[in-house]
Amino acid sequence: MKSKKDAFNDNSISVPFVIPMITKEDKIAINNALNSVLLTDGPKLIEFEEMFSKYTNSSFAIGVSNATSALMLSLKSCGIGKGDEVIVPDLTFVATASAVIHCGATPILADVEEDTMNLDPLSVRRSLTKKTKAIIPVHFAGKICKIREIIKISKENDLKVIEDCAHALGSRIGKKHAGTFGDVGCFSFYPTKNFTTIEGGMIITNSKQISDYTKSTRNHGITKTLNNRFSSGKPWEYDIEESGFNFRLDEIRSALGLSQMKRLDKFNDLRKKASEYYTSQLSNVKGITTPMDSKNNENSFHLYIIRITKDFPISRDILFKKLLDKGIRTSVHYKPLNQFSLFKKMAKSYDKLKISNLLYDEILSLPMYPTIKKSEQNYVIDTIKNEIKKY
Repeated sequence: MKSKKDAFNDNSISVPFVIPMITKEDKIAINNALNSVLLTDGPKLIEFEEMFSKYTNSSFAIGVSNATSALMLSLKSCGIGKGDEVIVPDLTFVATASAVIHCGATPILADVEEDTMNLDPLSVRRSLTKKTKAIIPVHFAGKICKIREIIKISKENDLKVIEDCAHALGSRIGKKHAGTFGDVGCFSFYPTKNFTTIEGGMIITNSKQISDYTKSTRNHGITKTLNNRFSSGKPWEYDIEESGFNFRLDEIRSALGLSQMKRLDKFNDLRKKASEYYTSQLSNVKGITTPMDSKNNENSFHLYIIRITKDFPISRDILFKKLLDKGIRTSVHYKPLNQFSLFKKMAKSYDKLKISNLLYDEILSLPMYPTIKKSEQNYVIDTIKNEIKKY
C-alpha cells in the first residue's frame, strides 16, 4: 500500500493507528476565535458548554483543560479526600486512578468483565469497605458499562458515581447519554478521541452545587467570571473561598470543539461502519475474538479491540510486530494499573484481578478513525489472515 503521513515521521507506515479529523471549517473557526480580543473564559466557551449540555441532555456542562482535570474537580466536588477509597477498574488509562491520588484518596483496583472489558459490578461489591466513598466506572472503548447495576450498588452504600466518559461521547442507552447516570460525567477531547479540541475536556452534571463548585475551582477558586468582573464594579473585587486550579478551557479550543461537534454523529456513524466491517471479516478467524456486538446507540466505537487467543498461531506481541513491519500501526489499551510501579505503592485491591491481567496478554487495538478506507481495512485484515496461512 501507499505510505501515509505518519505522526512519527515513519515513511514505512501505510495505515496509521489514528488520524485526527481537522477540516477547513475547523481552521476557519480557530482563526475567527484568534481575532477576538478575549482569548479565554469568553463567549465561545459558553457556547461550547451550552451545545455540549444540549447534546448530552445534562443540566450543566463545564469546559476544562482535559479529562484528568475533569476527574480531579469532579472528585473534589463530591467531597473525596484524604482517607477515602475510590473504586476504579484495573483496565483503564492511568488518569482514572491518578486523579484519585491527586485528591488524597486511595484508588481501589477492581476487575473487569471478560466480554466487555468494563468494570465488573461483582468485583465492585467485593471491593467495598467502610472507607469507600465513590466509584469511577469507565465506559471502555465507547461501550457503556453495566451502569445501572453500579448505580444500584452506589445507592445501597451511599456512594458517589463519577463516570469516566473519555471514550464515550455519543454513547447512549436509549436517550440517556453516558455521564448522566451518576453524579458527574467526565469527557476527553484528546486528538485520538471521537472529536478533538487538541487538549481539553468537559464535566457534565445535573447538580447546580457541583456545577458552581467546578466552575469556580477550574479558575483558581475565583467566585466571579471574567465577564462579571469587568462588566460592573471593580474587577479585582472577588473572593477566593477554596484553593483552586488553572484548569480553564480557552476560546481557541472551544471554537474548535464547536466546529467538530457539528460532525460528531457523522464521525461516530463512520466508526460504526468500520467496526462492523472489521467484525464481518475477522469474527470467523480461529484464534481471533472480536468485540461483542452493540445494540441501540450504546457504543461510540472509540476503539476496535480484538483478542489474540491461544488458538492463533502466534502471540499478540509477535502479531503486533509483524503488522508494524507491514506498515500497520496498532496499540494496546491498556496495561493494567496493578502492573505500574506507582499503583503498586499508592493503590490497593481487595479482589483478584484475574481478567484484567488475562486480557492484557491478548488485546490488540486495530487502526480506527472515521476516514479509514475499506482498502486500508482489507490490508489490515489480509495481513492478519496471512499469518495463519504460514502455519
